[in-house]
Amino acid sequence: MSLLQILTLTTVEIIGDFGFKEFANKGGIIPFSIGTLGYIGVVFSLIMSLQNSSILMVNAAWDGISGIMESIAAYFILGERLESKWQYLGILFISFGLYLLKIPIKKEKPFVFPKFF
Repeated sequence: MSLLQILTLTTVEIIGDFGFKEFANKGGIIPFSIGTLGYIGVVFSLIMSLQNSSILMVNAAWDGISGIMESIAAYFILGERLESKWQYLGILFISFGLYLLKIPIKKEKPFVFPKFF
């Protein structure tokens, strides 16, 4: 797992989430397709991140980075707001937790797609 892989995983998840939110509220084949393609990207990015890494580390990094990036995107792109200043403090604590994880900048071994059989 590397920081770039987790950022990619989070970015495609955000694309999927935004597409499915649009579909859930307004319908349409294009938002549904965007959401579906986003989550297909999540599957491939997750496989890449999990290779030679632990589920504990990948999940903690993904949850934290996803929480921060999706919150920033929802705040600036969708105009959503939290209800309390304490919730913003929670996001700050998530950032500190990510620092403590010491996510590697680059992966030690290159990705090799696993065989099916």
